[in-house]
Amino acid sequence: MSSPAAQSVTLTWKGENVAISSVEHALPAQPDASARRKVESAGAANPAASLPVGAWQAVGRAVTQPEGVAAMLQPTVQGPVGLLLDENVEGATLRTFNSRVWLSELLPGLQPRTGMEVLDVPDPQVVGTTEGGEPCAVVRYRYKDLQHLKDHVRQTVHSTLALNSYTVSILSRKVTRPLITHSVEFTFDDGTEPFHALVVRDGITRLASAWAVLAGPDAEASETADLMVESMFGKVSGAPAADGRTLAERLASARQKWRATLTDEFNRAMAGPEPDDRGVQIAQTYVVPAQIAVGVEGHPGHLLAAEDVFDDAMRSVLASVHVEFKAWDAAAQNVEVATRALKRVIQLGSAQVTNESLQVVYGLAVGRTDPVDLPRVYGDDNLPGTALWRGIQLVHALTRPELYEPLKYQAKIIKGGSRMSSKGFAELLGPIIDLPWRSAKKTVSKQARNAWGNGGVLTRDVLKEWEPVFTNDFTALVEPALAGDTDARCTLAVAGGIALIADKLLTRNVGSSLMAPKEKGGVPFRADVHLIIEDLSDQQNRRGLWTLALAANRFRSDMLPENAQSVRQFVRRDRANDEGAAYVHLTVDLAQPDRVARHENGVPAQMFEWDVVWAADEKRARAACAAHMAHETAHRMSSTAVLATHESDVTSGPAKDSAQDEDIWGEAQSGAPSSSSLGEGLSSSQRAADYRRALRGGLENARNALDGLAETARAAGSWPPVVEPDDFDRLRQSLLELQTDLENLRRNVQGEHLSAEADAEGDYEADN
Repeated sequence: MSSPAAQSVTLTWKGENVAISSVEHALPAQPDASARRKVESAGAANPAASLPVGAWQAVGRAVTQPEGVAAMLQPTVQGPVGLLLDENVEGATLRTFNSRVWLSELLPGLQPRTGMEVLDVPDPQVVGTTEGGEPCAVVRYRYKDLQHLKDHVRQTVHSTLALNSYTVSILSRKVTRPLITHSVEFTFDDGTEPFHALVVRDGITRLASAWAVLAGPDAEASETADLMVESMFGKVSGAPAADGRTLAERLASARQKWRATLTDEFNRAMAGPEPDDRGVQIAQTYVVPAQIAVGVEGHPGHLLAAEDVFDDAMRSVLASVHVEFKAWDAAAQNVEVATRALKRVIQLGSAQVTNESLQVVYGLAVGRTDPVDLPRVYGDDNLPGTALWRGIQLVHALTRPELYEPLKYQAKIIKGGSRMSSKGFAELLGPIIDLPWRSAKKTVSKQARNAWGNGGVLTRDVLKEWEPVFTNDFTALVEPALAGDTDARCTLAVAGGIALIADKLLTRNVGSSLMAPKEKGGVPFRADVHLIIEDLSDQQNRRGLWTLALAANRFRSDMLPENAQSVRQFVRRDRANDEGAAYVHLTVDLAQPDRVARHENGVPAQMFEWDVVWAADEKRARAACAAHMAHETAHRMSSTAVLATHESDVTSGPAKDSAQDEDIWGEAQSGAPSSSSLGEGLSSSQRAADYRRALRGGLENARNALDGLAETARAAGSWPPVVEPDDFDRLRQSLLELQTDLENLRRNVQGEHLSAEADAEGDYEADN
């Protein structure tokens, strides 16, 4: 008997009426094990496919019609690769097929949209796989343990939905465009048994949005993430099972039971004459379309390592869409462009650099090689294994003349531009260089990446021939640099420049900071970042070279220095738990034995961007300050007569509160009473005092809450955010309404005349 015809309905989703084009009254039936085994057999017999047994089992579990998939995979005389689709990318051909899959069988892969953000839960280590020395269409994710995987999935879904959501579209029309997926082998450092599952590489937002629809209109992003983790992992632990079943089998059983429960819920919701809202939500998300990659073939003559071919092919597919058409954010694009350009150079063999050396550089660029492994991969124990030296080695390698021009050419092609300047190339390097300290210095990462876009450390000498001078003490390079050693000068330029940019002591060329107070980021003159570093590293600039050396020596990748923080953060910081000397960059004084400037009381002087720019070109800085002072003096003299005519018109402001009111200000309590219970049976003055105390107490509580959120944000990652975007809008609206009510109260008490004068005084103070 045929199932009831699909029908159109309208339901309410978060206050919006959504027209559902077609709602099915039946869900696909669960196939039996014998049907899934047909997929394994057909896949193993297909010469164009390259998956291990565990991966084929994951494919068989995921598809809704395994018999049809087995038929597509079956080779024939006319089609030796069956009905697999070919997709040619740079250096390889992917083999894929399209099918419908269960939503609950898909895990999210690494999310490029948030990959450049600071994450609470670290990404897994990603490596390619081979079979018989040939590329395999499987990537291996290595987690610490099963909980790490669950937390990572939860974070990916939460952070994705915090950026974007397609819930209304999916509720209306389902997921219409296939998700690009492939098999991943999940492995664990703690010895938990590995397993295979399908992972979404493109369409993670659609995947997360489908789960958001399934979670319902009242669910927040975090609740949607919890639902997905609970549904897909159930109560399965990583410990071996007493019944001998593998971890993959136990997880598959848990997901199948969850689908059975969801089917029962769907049937109840659809039993009435009209589809229930819950039934519609399940019907629209229970199954999604997917394009599943099951094979890869490297093109003849390609130079990539076999284990890198498949992942590079997948990244090429993704980047071609999200860099050239539906763009990711700038940082994510820059990483993709830079790494794809490097991969193209490797594949084409267009650079006069050995393939082995390029593989080392690629491993550093994508984070596959840890900084501590630098001595091993470079074969030199004199090379310090630090995050700063990782950056130096990357800048040096990627700017060698034999590699720099091919990289710029390929990056230009990928971005679709007509040219690639040195500034544009430096911008690509920013989110690659900051990988080791991205989390610790997240509050200034935007300014640092802007500085890279303004030229970074790519001075004219850095782009020429030089070799890094390995050292643990950069001050030892100052004298050789002054004597004309180009290697020492360029090492200081790159090392010190990276440190100054990462710690927000050197920012991009903008006019708003010109002649502002040095404590607020002011500078005596403006110049592009690479030009400032070029002047600092000039052979004749002793102060500049010492500035670079001390900055590089004091640089830490695990935290920000105190003088990179805002004034308010610095003042309110709790140092009770600090150990050792404070991390702070210091101003240079060439007259001191240690080259550190000190105040009259002997305390070392903290360095600000003003000091960095001053050290770059002291003559220019003095001339700029003299011109500014002359202009200010002339302006004040011309304004004196005008200001004198208004002195007699100045009126005093309203009287201060009484001494009792001053005491009330200092006695604000956390549990302030509500307005409805204040002042009952009291005089007007007493009631007013109580209300003022309640208002001040509430504002103080709000201040404490904001401080707590700010402190949490400094300690946590960028995703998921400590406050959701919608919450910011609501909080801001509440504050605006409170400000409006307070202003109305002021006008009622003071009158329009005094309020207008106060507004004028406030405008004058703001302008000055």
